[in-house]
Amino acid sequence: MVQITEFRVVMPLSVAEYRIAQMYMVTKMQQENTSSSEGVEVLVNRPFKDDVLGEGQYTMKVYNLQSKFPSWITAIAPADCLQIEEEAWNAYPKCKTVLKCTYFTRFKLTIETLHVPDNGKSDNVHNLDAESLALRKVEVLDIASTARDYWNYMLAEDSSIDLSTFKPAKVERGPLLPGWQGIHDPVMTAYKLVTVDAPYWGFGYRMEQAILAAERALFLESHRRCFFWIDDWYGLSEEDVRRLEAESDAMLNKIRHGGSEGEREDETTRSLE
Repeated sequence: MVQITEFRVVMPLSVAEYRIAQMYMVTKMQQENTSSSEGVEVLVNRPFKDDVLGEGQYTMKVYNLQSKFPSWITAIAPADCLQIEEEAWNAYPKCKTVLKCTYFTRFKLTIETLHVPDNGKSDNVHNLDAESLALRKVEVLDIASTARDYWNYMLAEDSSIDLSTFKPAKVERGPLLPGWQGIHDPVMTAYKLVTVDAPYWGFGYRMEQAILAAERALFLESHRRCFFWIDDWYGLSEEDVRRLEAESDAMLNKIRHGGSEGEREDETTRSLE
């Protein structure tokens, strides 16, 4: 059965600031999670124009993250077959991402995101029809929460970010204390509509629930870092981050095809300075 969950991630940023923060965060997290054995390979990164989404940036990536899969999935499928293919259309403030698995060919995950200048209270920003609304579950995610589960540890085992005590140096924001979403200015929300379908008898529902739990943890961890790294990206232009992105793409592909860990560390440091 298709599962539909709308994750609402409230951020202490403006919509314009978040665009830079997100681009920087994606680049840096890809670098941190790529080695010669696992990680991200960027196949395509180019502008696109679409009648529905408009103009933006199209990317196609392959994720080799076998160690992140739970043991019950690796027991079903060979580890070297658990490759995730991602296509993404970023026409900010609208974005769409589609993920497929090379082994589970009928599996499909779609994430449709709208970035809105509010605190997560809008009821139907995706303009869902009555049938989809009846299926949709809503979860509001608090980036200041320190609660962690299996997927949080799998994604960031050593994460010690605590936004309830964090205060940036470059701009007057934070710390994020209980109830901050209702009083913070600026504030915006990433409304992430996740539709997952794993039509496999016996384990499909379990897979769908695992994927939703993983996406929840990923959204929390990545958005925590968006804010936690604010002193790194604040003041950068879109052109600055695109340059870092292009340098990072080349470096990631080099690492995935045999570059050394030392080269990655040196190039990561240089590209993000």
